[in-house]
Amino acid sequence: MSLIGETAPAADLIKEGSDAGFAKDVVEASREQPVIVDFWATWCGPCKTLGPALERAVLAAKGKVKLVKIDIDKHPAYAGQLRVQSIPTVYAFVDGRPVDGFMGAVPESQIKAFIDRLVQQGSDAAVSEVDALIAMAKESLELGDTGGAAQAFAQALQAEPDNLAAIGGLARCYLAGGDTERAAEVAAMAPADAKNADLESVRAALALAQSAPSETAAFEARLTRDPADHEARLELAKALAGRGDFERAADELLTIIAADREWNDQAARKQLLTVFEAAGHGSEVARQGRRRLSSILFS
Repeated sequence: MSLIGETAPAADLIKEGSDAGFAKDVVEASREQPVIVDFWATWCGPCKTLGPALERAVLAAKGKVKLVKIDIDKHPAYAGQLRVQSIPTVYAFVDGRPVDGFMGAVPESQIKAFIDRLVQQGSDAAVSEVDALIAMAKESLELGDTGGAAQAFAQALQAEPDNLAAIGGLARCYLAGGDTERAAEVAAMAPADAKNADLESVRAALALAQSAPSETAAFEARLTRDPADHEARLELAKALAGRGDFERAADELLTIIAADREWNDQAARKQLLTVFEAAGHGSEVARQGRRRLSSILFS
């Protein structure tokens, strides 16, 4: 794996990406050197903080990494494939595959540590056995083979007990099977401050399940009498999300936001973001919901 020389101009290190150019600019380019992908949008406040900080850090690395910036509103395809469900989201690619990432605007010290770690990974990009197990497990989970996925995640954890992707994946398997108690036990294996997209998605889904009302009939009856009863609609959305019906939950929350976006200190919008996180990165619920939310907020 070769590295760009220290004299590489900024234009060679930082570029605006697109769905059409993703394979060349990210996947293929990462076979030569690590590539960081920043998924952002013009309406995203934290993106305006993170973007310049990322650019400074990439330039400071003097050619050891590249940065590709992708506006998800203009180019949603790969954001969807990578399950981007909130922005800013950053992924790092080495040897044609994503190897690390984070969400949200983080301090510059963390960005530097992220890049330092990425450079180290780039120096030895061989796919480990654990990486292969996790990739196989994720594919099995997407295909609905929860048992096969759980077995592969468990094998990965035997080799690396602190692997966050494996912990999050195994917890997701239990959650998919309706065993929230066991899912919570597995998720608790990771440190409380651990940051991993799969793990955070599971934690969000567990939080929704544990705090959700058990029944919906009373709230539905209230809404029949008064469709403007935002409190009843919010509680209905919580109950739906707790059952894993994220699509209907998002619909109810977006209805509140469309009627009164500031209601109850933006309670509906805050709950909606949790639903997006619980639904998973790049899920259809999150992708469609983000578009509808943007349409409401900027109409």
